[in-house]
Amino acid sequence: MNGQNRSAIKIGQRVKIVLKKDQRTGTLTEGTVANILTNSPSHPHGIKVKLSGGQVGRVKEIIG
Repeated sequence: MNGQNRSAIKIGQRVKIVLKKDQRTGTLTEGTVANILTNSPSHPHGIKVKLSGGQVGRVKEIIG
């Protein structure tokens, strides 16, 4: 499942995000959602979240 819809993302969920520094390469970072930073219901590049480890990026894949 992709991470373009805010309603599909919940705090505590496992996701794969792309960090700002990795946008060119597309390298994904896996983690647990701590905060949802995007306020709009959807975003074409993915909903921006903060992981429990402190990394911030846009959701590319929802694991569960």
